[in-house]
Amino acid sequence: MERDPDYRFTLANERTFLAWLRTALSLLAAGVAVVQLVPAFSITGARTALGVTLGLLSVVASVGGVVRWRRVELAMRRGETLPPVRSTVVLAAGLTVVAVAVCVLLVLGAS
Repeated sequence: MERDPDYRFTLANERTFLAWLRTALSLLAAGVAVVQLVPAFSITGARTALGVTLGLLSVVASVGGVVRWRRVELAMRRGETLPPVRSTVVLAAGLTVVAVAVCVLLVLGAS
């Protein structure tokens, strides 16, 4: 049976959702900035690949935020334990790949 959760928890869930959206927007802005503002690397297409990767991570963050918000809302209404967060692992792994790629590209450009 579902019941309305304490409004403070609902508002906290909404603030967390908005944080996911801010993260998605930041990732998208970073992707655009990499493609438009960063000088070309020695490897052709590297900027585009980094920009697309950041754009895809933005999609993961925005979709993950919606899914997380809905799952938490349902769990609170049903009195269940909160569901685990899975998309943070994807985001962390993706950002690690981007960071390593940037470091490699910078080292290759310096040589």
